[in-house]
Amino acid sequence: MTGIRLHAPAPGWSIAADVVVVGSGIAGLTAALRCEAAGLRTVVVTKARLDDGSTRWAQGGVAAALGEGDTPGQHLDDTLVAGAGLCDEEAVRILVTEGPDAVRRLIATGARFDASADGGLELTREGGHHRRRIVHAGGDATGAEISRALVEAVRARGMRTIENALVLDLLTDAEGRTAGVTLHVMGEGQHDGVGAVHAPAVVLATGGMGQVFSATTNPAVSTGDGVALALRAGAEVSDLEFVQFHPTVLFLGADAEGQQPLVSEAVRGEGAHLVDADGVRFMQGQHELAELAPRDIVAKAILRRMQEQDAEHMFLDARHFGAEMWEHRFPTILAACRAHGIDPVTEPIPVAPAAHHASGGVRTDSHGRTTVPGLYACGEVACTGVHGANRLASNSLLEGLVYAERIAADIAAARAAGSLHARAAHPIASPEQPAHPLLPPEARFTIQRIMTDGAGVLRSAASLAQAADRLRQLHTEAREALDDHGKTAEPGVDAWETTNLLCVARALVAAAALREETRGCHWREDHPERDDTNWRRHVVVRLAPDRTLAVRTTDTADFPPTTRPQEQ
Repeated sequence: MTGIRLHAPAPGWSIAADVVVVGSGIAGLTAALRCEAAGLRTVVVTKARLDDGSTRWAQGGVAAALGEGDTPGQHLDDTLVAGAGLCDEEAVRILVTEGPDAVRRLIATGARFDASADGGLELTREGGHHRRRIVHAGGDATGAEISRALVEAVRARGMRTIENALVLDLLTDAEGRTAGVTLHVMGEGQHDGVGAVHAPAVVLATGGMGQVFSATTNPAVSTGDGVALALRAGAEVSDLEFVQFHPTVLFLGADAEGQQPLVSEAVRGEGAHLVDADGVRFMQGQHELAELAPRDIVAKAILRRMQEQDAEHMFLDARHFGAEMWEHRFPTILAACRAHGIDPVTEPIPVAPAAHHASGGVRTDSHGRTTVPGLYACGEVACTGVHGANRLASNSLLEGLVYAERIAADIAAARAAGSLHARAAHPIASPEQPAHPLLPPEARFTIQRIMTDGAGVLRSAASLAQAADRLRQLHTEAREALDDHGKTAEPGVDAWETTNLLCVARALVAAAALREETRGCHWREDHPERDDTNWRRHVVVRLAPDRTLAVRTTDTADFPPTTRPQEQ
């Protein structure tokens, strides 16, 4: 427990539940549906509408060993290679072994994936995969279809949901156990203003933190709220330095900010080529899989070529697909490109890397349990150990699915054992004085520029030190304004999000500065080699009560337990 909470009004209303799930992507809604099916009173809280999370933007699909001749063992091998020596092998084994049946249950819930001519699932291939094992829907609209199916299932069951609600902080009891969350509902629905959901189990499924950078594929709601909440609650976060930059994001100009259109890896999986302005393919000879190498390798190759030629972007050439294939297989990407004046049928697509996925997050065990009793995490907000130093394409949706089911099973088991309500003590009162100053909303753009300049794809001790200093200055100025003058930014969604971004940015930079090697999607220009002797281990960050960051490393590449025996 840190005692640190966002500056916010006291809750003016409250409801009670067995479980509160924060987030409405594949991880959150799967966890909610499984908890509700187990007879647990479940409340879903989501920042915008139920279907507004990152899941609906996913184009590629879900990876699972469902094809003839494919096996979980082969999927495991590909995942371990992509993870560059930092995957927790047991976590990956759980993913690939339980994954196929989890996908079948998703289909039973109502998700309709594209079928092949013989009526089976149509499978495609993406970077790092040696086999076709990616199921997809609507060609390149997989996330939208999964979101549709899960949202319909939640609504059909009449599950209690609170939309347009930003979760603020974790409530805990006197022993530090989870007792619910505080949240702010934005003007619509049954509740308005700041309130609380009291529950002995909280599942964080809040998605990513891509908005910490200027250019990202993540939606505007991806402001790292779950990681920031967990840090303030005293939870450990791990592997934050491993931010995957998707290699092929539609280039909209050097000054473009906010969410950028993604050009799915599946386009390369179907045979598109990466070329420079002269039409020269540059991935051949760099990796055995060429354009289908793991994402970190492709992103670095693109950046190297850009540096060599002083270019702002490279090109993805798929003109040989023809109009019919583009319209059938990639209608969403085709429409996005044409909306920006580019026709992939007749010209190469300008692409450059942009922030895409956080491989790290709130540290969990194989049941989704964090280091705070009663607090769980799944999906992109979590760090299960599956992704290691670099996520394998289309493993993220599968991870959300598999680990959400495991969380629901763990909570149901706790209820059956009588321990769920035994720890549902009343939350301790919030401190009368606000413990955490708020940043003004306009600081968001400053944070994004700091992070893009100092902690983007290319990093060094100097760039990270400068980023840390500038972030520290923002933090100090806000704290001094509160301590010396009793002033803080006006509480509200924009200020809370900006404050969360600063919290996450500070932790990410601290982790990246400590890891003095290049591994996976963490690229240190001053330490260009992988160093297994010193760095085949995880960086763990925790927020101390005095608001400083405690940073340490694990002993091995495997995660230590998150819970003591008496807490399990």
